[in-house]
Amino acid sequence: MTTGPAPPGSPYRPPGRRLRALVPELLGFAVAGSFAYAADLALFVWLRGPAGLDPLTAKSLSFLAGCTVAYAGNAIGTYRARTRPAPPPCAGRAARAPAPVRIRRYAVFLAVNLAGALVQLTCLGVSHHLLGLTSATADTVSGAGVGMALATCLRFWGTRALVFRHAGDIPVRMVSKADEG
Repeated sequence: MTTGPAPPGSPYRPPGRRLRALVPELLGFAVAGSFAYAADLALFVWLRGPAGLDPLTAKSLSFLAGCTVAYAGNAIGTYRARTRPAPPPCAGRAARAPAPVRIRRYAVFLAVNLAGALVQLTCLGVSHHLLGLTSATADTVSGAGVGMALATCLRFWGTRALVFRHAGDIPVRMVSKADEG
């Protein structure tokens, strides 16, 4: 087994190089997530206070708004190179993904974020109901600490792998001459 550099054209990249290449993506994801969190929190506070909505309705609406802000931030910022198909030859301006593709991406993004919310709720439920850690501090640590960390990892993976995957990552069915008929 050699430990030297990978041959030119090889898909292998050393772990250090892969991690360095991932840093801008992680930072962009964090910035989009920060704006989403701020939108979610601000809207929730307003809906609970001046708007007078019940907590579940307020949180549902603020969650949806936060997801929309996060999606827009990731689509326009972090993953903008993955949101556009390759432009056709002689195209004057950059092409945009067609509306059905954008709708599918948003639906998958929403599903990934709902899965993240379930991870947070599961951590809180296990801590509070199964382990009997019922203090406000324990609830905060399990839901907003451990749960948020695990949910963020899931959201990053899901956003990267399921929502904004590289065009080269999308499986393509190989067609043989016999299939063409």
